[in-house]
Amino acid sequence: MGPELVEYLKYEVEDSGIAWITFNRPERRNALMGNSQEKSTVAKVGEYMRAADDDPDVKVIVLTGEGQGFCSGADMRRDNDADVLGENFVGNRDDTESPDFVRQHFFHGFTQLHRDISLIRKPTIAMINGAAVGSGMDMALHCDIRVGCEATQFVGYHQLGQIFENGGSYYLPKMAGLGRALEFAYTGRLDAERAYQWGLLNYLVDSSELEQTTRDLCDRIMRVPPMVHWVSKRIMRTAMDTTLENTMVLTSNAGGILSGSEDADEARIAFLEKRAPKFKGR
Repeated sequence: MGPELVEYLKYEVEDSGIAWITFNRPERRNALMGNSQEKSTVAKVGEYMRAADDDPDVKVIVLTGEGQGFCSGADMRRDNDADVLGENFVGNRDDTESPDFVRQHFFHGFTQLHRDISLIRKPTIAMINGAAVGSGMDMALHCDIRVGCEATQFVGYHQLGQIFENGGSYYLPKMAGLGRALEFAYTGRLDAERAYQWGLLNYLVDSSELEQTTRDLCDRIMRVPPMVHWVSKRIMRTAMDTTLENTMVLTSNAGGILSGSEDADEARIAFLEKRAPKFKGR
């Protein structure tokens, strides 16, 4: 059973095994709807990703944007549809609300979404077709792989008095190095070429080749047993915050488990029979 769909966020699963999650407010460069409400964009991205993660027919999840933008972050025009989200959406917040209420509102919206993305088992790809701003940038950085084009740019909310959220503050220093991450933090903008040079983009291609490059990447990913994806992802993400010794324990245990899996047997048989393998994720 799939997620409950909303018009401002598309969810499409192809027979190929690719799930496409697409920000769908092109008239506003895919600005977010709301904050932590049940039907806000950030909540729905998490719901869609969990649904794709649970769908046995989905092998890879791609996050992208409709039109010329990836996601321009919070809608600064602050006139989101109250009929969709309810009256208490960001922009209509009562100035008398306590700091703790505001903190929890933020945590249960953006912070919980970012955690949801980082915990998805399956490979996630951000196909960044335009500007990734604020939370849009953080969501892209939480994905496993990023494919960009000449229109790609990363933008913070620094001129508006805000800092990077979890994706930027956590992943940027690890991906680009502390000096580069701080340069970005101090200036708040990064174009496609520098993002590629810094390692934030895995691929930088012409916009006309963006979708095909992403599809080709998905095809290569799907030739590998899904359990290899899941285990590799969890070990590598854990290894970012642990020691070599702990990583050795994880990899040695995982190696034995994977070698005895049905997919490993299928991979060996398919190789010998010179045919495409049919993996089941077990």
